[in-house]
Formats: sequence, structure tokens, C-alpha cells
Amino acid sequence: MNAVSRHYVLAAGGTGGHLIPAFALAQELEARGHHVALVTDERGAAIPGKPDTLPAHVLPAGRLGKNPLGWIKGARAIVEGRRMALRLFESFEPSAVIGFGGYPALPTLLAAISEKIPTVIHEQNAVLGRVNRLLAGRVDAIATAYPEVDRLNEKFAGKTYLVGNPVRAEVLALRDQPYPPFTEDGLLRVLVTGGSQGARVLSEVVPDGLAMLQPALRARLQVIQQCRPEDLSGVRARYAGHDIPAELGTYFEDMAARLADAHLFIGRAGASTIAELTAVGRPAILIPLPIATDNHQAANAREMTKSGGARAIRQDRFTAKELAKQIQAMAQAPGSLGNAAHAAWNCGRPNAAKDLADLIESFGGAPLMDVIRMGGEARPEQREALARDNAA
Repeated sequence: MNAVSRHYVLAAGGTGGHLIPAFALAQELEARGHHVALVTDERGAAIPGKPDTLPAHVLPAGRLGKNPLGWIKGARAIVEGRRMALRLFESFEPSAVIGFGGYPALPTLLAAISEKIPTVIHEQNAVLGRVNRLLAGRVDAIATAYPEVDRLNEKFAGKTYLVGNPVRAEVLALRDQPYPPFTEDGLLRVLVTGGSQGARVLSEVVPDGLAMLQPALRARLQVIQQCRPEDLSGVRARYAGHDIPAELGTYFEDMAARLADAHLFIGRAGASTIAELTAVGRPAILIPLPIATDNHQAANAREMTKSGGARAIRQDRFTAKELAKQIQAMAQAPGSLGNAAHAAWNCGRPNAAKDLADLIESFGGAPLMDVIRMGGEARPEQREALARDNAA
């Protein structure tokens, strides 16, 4: 535990992409003896997976979208959210505020900047998001998940740090486990998942694509696929018609175990998905969501595909024939998938939560901690601040 316990506020949008890394960071900071509070919207406060020890504060989050008619309403919500954040700061007294993107993070970060509280933003995608773009010039540090981030101005290079994207502890625990053996006559276990917007195209294409594999490979298939509830019966019928064994569900609670057993993943290229695939080291065929803001999923797939750990197929080219072709190429020899798995593993950044916590402590840490980091004596102003802290 740290010699000095601090308070930190995490501000994040209400989706899993924003909140999963926030939850991972909260657990890391709490393990170091700090106190953490979460600011989000109503969706985020109710999302599964939030640590029990993490209090959630719901603030208004106005959106400044393309329709000017909504700007006044959005601006009012942002102003009200900023007021509420300032009231939270009065009682919680954070040493730093960390934003994970999404409009719910904006009022809290604006409040922190106005109070000169240290601020850090974390970008999960390979394209800097709208809220993070708006604040990039005003925050103290920018943490990224990828070495190459589009729409991140080069003039901010001096305060940009590559840390990776924190993942769930149960997934990270799989990193040191070997890739499951894939032999010439063994099973080929395929895991297929898609978000609420993306599962339908997978349901339509994947069963027929797997059916087009060469008979020797097709006979060894074992499929687990997540589907929309309304697609479930149709997908089940497709697999039955192709005589391919498949376990289907709308949600799998033990997703980490499913990922551990998988030889190949087929799905979208969301930030958390890429982070988990590279943390564990699983080869993938990625179909980036074409309507994702700023086409960020295509950018997310870039590092993994360049390394040889994945293949990306644009949705307008995602056909059963193309899918079968790419699977056949990746699984043509027993060692091919294993090599791809290793390439994916090499893209992983397993220390993301720890590195992000180190970065945050460097801005919101106690003066004593700064001395330890610098490996030397404290400056006069640091000694004065430490004396004030000890007196308090």
C-alpha cells in the first residue's frame, strides 16, 4: 500500500468500451490504497461488472451532435453536469481526474480543468474520440492503447503515453497459458461474437462460410456463437442444415473460458475485443463495424493485422466465400494458427492497468512519491507541500 492514500475520480461514457478499462484501473488504484469514485451516466451506473467498492455518481451528459437544434439542450446538460462535478470535488477532493471518453466524461473533466486539478484522458481506440479531441490540448496527459492513433495532433506528443487498454483480470490471467493444441486431426474451435449492432451480419454469413470449408477441415469444426435473440432460431437452423455442431447463446457469462479454449475468433474490432485477443494471444478474423464513429474499428484492427495475428474483412466484402477463403488460409497447416496466435500475443500490453496507474500517480501523487520516482532529493516546494500534508 502507498505511504499516502489519494482520491481519484474516473469519468467515463456508459458503454462497455469506456467502462471496462475504467473498472480495471479502479481495481488497480484501490489495490494501491487509493480511493476511487466513478462518474458516468445512467447506463454506466447499471452496467454489469462494476466493482462493488466503486461508488458511481450519475451526472447529466449533453451531446453536441450534428443537429444544431440539440445544442442548447446539450450545452445546458454539460453546464449542470459541471456544477455537480464541482460539488463532488468539494467533498471528495480528488488528486486527479481521469477521463475515458464519451460525453458523460466531458462535464467532469471541464470542472477539473477549471479547478486546476490534474487531468488525464485515456483513449481506447486507434482514433482519438470526439470528447478526447476536444480536451486533448487542455489536459495534462494523454494515454493511448495503440502506438499509432489517428486524429491525435503531433504537437501533443510530449504528453502522450502508450499504456495499452486495461482488460478484465480473468482475461489477463490467461496470458501465460499456452495456445490450445491444434493438430491435423484435432478439433478447430471457433468463437464468434458481435455487439448489439454487429451480431446480425455474423449470423447471416458465418454459418454458410464455415460450411464452405474443405471437408477435412469442416468435419473438425466446433462453434460457439453469440447471436441476437431474434436471430437465434434462424442461426440454429443454418448450422443444423450444414451439420455443423454449434453452441449458440445471446450472452455467455464465462466468456474468458470460451476465449481460452478457442483456436480462432471471428467478430468485430472493438477496443476491448482487440485488447482481450492480444492479451490472451488468439488469432482472429475481424469485420470492423462500418458505422463506428470515425471508422475507428478499422483503425483498431490495423496493428493486429500488420503483425500477422489477424485478418480484416470489410463488411461490404464479408461473404461466405471470402470468410471460408480466409479461414482456410489461416488454418492450412497446424502451425499457421499457432504462429498467428503468437503474433497476436506480441501485440498485447498486459501491464496497461499498472502503467496507467503509474502515470496517474505521477500527476496526482503525493510529494513523497514524486521523490521516490525521481530517485533524488525533493525540491524546496515539494518539501513544503509534504510538510503541509503531514501536518494535515
